[in-house]
Amino acid sequence: MAKVSDAETPSYERAREELTEVVRRLETGGLTLEQSIELWERGERLAAICEEWLQGARVKLAAAMARRDQSPDASSEETPF
Repeated sequence: MAKVSDAETPSYERAREELTEVVRRLETGGLTLEQSIELWERGERLAAICEEWLQGARVKLAAAMARRDQSPDASSEETPF
């Protein structure tokens, strides 16, 4: 997928909602082959956007955990979020 600029990239929540709607429309049926293909392609783009958001969140979480683990005042006990 070509990277979409920030101005064009929907939030994770918006992309997920739209992806859910795309899936619902595809499952409902009654579309032409061309419409189905167009929706499928849109769904693929939305899924990629969601995955990009999730990957970014994973990276941020890993960095925060690494900072916590490297902190001199970090206790030896694991503390839940």
